[in-house]
Order: sequence, then structure tokens, then C-alpha cells
Amino acid sequence: MSDLTEVELLWLEKRIENRIRFGRAVTEKILDRRRRLLSFAPGSIFAFVRWTSNDFGTAISRIDILRAVAPGQRCSTVPYVKPGGEIILRLSGWPKVERVLQLIDAVEALDINPADAAHEYWHHVHNRLSVNENPRPYTKGRHQAWLHRQRVMR
Repeated sequence: MSDLTEVELLWLEKRIENRIRFGRAVTEKILDRRRRLLSFAPGSIFAFVRWTSNDFGTAISRIDILRAVAPGQRCSTVPYVKPGGEIILRLSGWPKVERVLQLIDAVEALDINPADAAHEYWHHVHNRLSVNENPRPYTKGRHQAWLHRQRVMR
């Protein structure tokens, strides 16, 4: 059994798209023209976007921000993710998914890798968007506080 969390990415034109929006994969394996397997180290954060359509339009639009777990740690099962992950954010429906993607872009605009942003921020985004409220923006000050807390807690 591997210590890594594996995510299968799939792309079938105009039908299925599973992709990683952010995160630092430690390995990548190309399975065929339409499938890849990315692996993440325990503790790493990544965003997994799933989109599926049928003859009538979009059927599924979902984003999960997950923390890769170490062997033996509790985790939630997520399709295409083995063994699963700790769910930090899970939203579905295009309007909410689109809003999360915009917030990820805003974090990147601050020159911050979203995988390095405070986990609590992504929890906050999940909670606020779940009840159709606007989340507070992520700021450099909030990020500096997060980094300081990480140093102190070690």
C-alpha cells in the first residue's frame, strides 16, 4: 500500500472532465490519452474539480478541496480519489463551483499558492457558500498570520 493519495483524472470531450485546480502532485502517471493518475503526499492540499454532462446539459458540477491523508488516518471517500481524503471544502452546482474558482483566482492574484492558504479559509468559504452568503476575501495579512501560527505550532 502506498503512502500517497492517488487521484484519477479523466477527460472525455463534452462529457466528463475531472481535473486538479491546484495542488502539488509528487508523481504523475499517464494511463492513456484520456486518463492520468496524480499522487499527492500526506498532508498536501489540492482542489479536485468534477464536471459531467449529458444530452440535456451539465449533470454534475462539483469541487472538493481535500487534504491527502497518511495511511491509517480517517478519511472520507471521494470518487476517483484513493483512499480518500480529509474534506476541507465540498460544494456542488455550477454557481457555487464557479464562485470557488473565482476565490481561488483571487488567492493566486495575491501571489499565494492556494495550496498554501490557511485551511480554515477554505472551511470558511465552504460554510458561507453553503448558505448562499459571500465569504470574506483572503488577504496577505491573514496569510501572514497563518504562516506565523504554523511556525509557532511546530
